[in-house]
This record gives sequence, structure tokens and C-alpha cells, in this order.
Amino acid sequence: MKKIVNSLQAPRAIGPYSQAVEEGGLLFTSSLLPMDPVTGEIYTGDIQVQTEIILKNLETILKEANCALKHVLKTTVYMTDLTKFAEMNAAYEAFFKENPPARSTVQVAALPKGSLVAIEAIAKK
Repeated sequence: MKKIVNSLQAPRAIGPYSQAVEEGGLLFTSSLLPMDPVTGEIYTGDIQVQTEIILKNLETILKEANCALKHVLKTTVYMTDLTKFAEMNAAYEAFFKENPPARSTVQVAALPKGSLVAIEAIAKK
């Protein structure tokens, strides 16, 4: 049965969607933006810090679902400028040091609120 996962410690959804949905032992997160969980404001600085904020928020949502980064099977990273891939990747690598998940990274024309990066994940409990 589908279960909605929402953490009060992570930024609220900015539209009609859930932070994450759990079904059949899998957890699917929505794309996360570099938002402050308290103010809801987006961090508009460099992509490395944006990536760190997103992954900290991901950890919070995973924790709410009794998961952790080690349970992540796949991520999709959306970037507005792939020339900044090395900076994003450096921050990403710090969170997934051992047995990193599969990952797709794609360039998009734009992201909500002017973000440079957004990340979504699939985890298995």
C-alpha cells in the first residue's frame, strides 16, 4: 500500500506533490532543490553548496522513512549547466563514499526557483 512520507525537518513541497512515497519496500523521492528547511528559501550560491544542501535534505527525508543514504539505489541529478559537473560531483561524492548508487545526470534548460541543481532518489528499505 502506498505510504506518503513527509518530514517536518525537510523543506515542504512547493507544489501538489509529496516529499517521498513508499511502496513495496521502495522509497521514491521527489526532486529536491537546495532549500532551507526552516525558511523555505532557496540557496542561490554555487552548485557545490547547493548539492550539499540537497543531499542533507535527502538524508532527512530518508531518516523519516527509516532509511539512510546507504539504502539509495539510484539518483537522478538535474543540472542547468553540465560544465559545473566537477563541482557538483565533488559534493555528491562526499555523501556517497562507499558503494555509491547508480546515477543519471542530465542537463535541463531550467529548474524551479532558479536552482542550478535538483536531485531525486530511489531507495530500498
